[in-house]
Amino acid sequence: MIDVRAMCAIGQRGQLGLHGRLPWEGNTDPLYVEDVTRFFAVTQGHVLIAGPKTIEAVPDFAYRDRTIAIIRSHEDPRDVLARYPGRRVYVGGGIAVWNVYAPFIQQWDITRLPYDGEADRWFDPAWLVGRGRG
Repeated sequence: MIDVRAMCAIGQRGQLGLHGRLPWEGNTDPLYVEDVTRFFAVTQGHVLIAGPKTIEAVPDFAYRDRTIAIIRSHEDPRDVLARYPGRRVYVGGGIAVWNVYAPFIQQWDITRLPYDGEADRWFDPAWLVGRGRG
């Protein structure tokens, strides 16, 4: 069986993105740095699948100790996940990906950061019960 999980950080009101990036990207406050460090520690040794934009943001060092794969909107999630039998697969965001993969995600690991600013993308609580929007 494939262990499918998602890990993300959200702002105080569920903010996820702003202009195609994390709203707090580049913030050097220790809470934000710790969140990024924890993401790479937890996903180490596992599979990370995500769309091209998210994978583009993955630093070079991360390719050494995890399997990283780009997923495309035309691919059936069942087929994608079947490529990794017996593995733990982390589904990277954003919204378009989680709308499709939500029914397969068995565990969400969500960090609420102190960010309370502007956003144009928001976390959808329906994902937690396996419902996406298409």
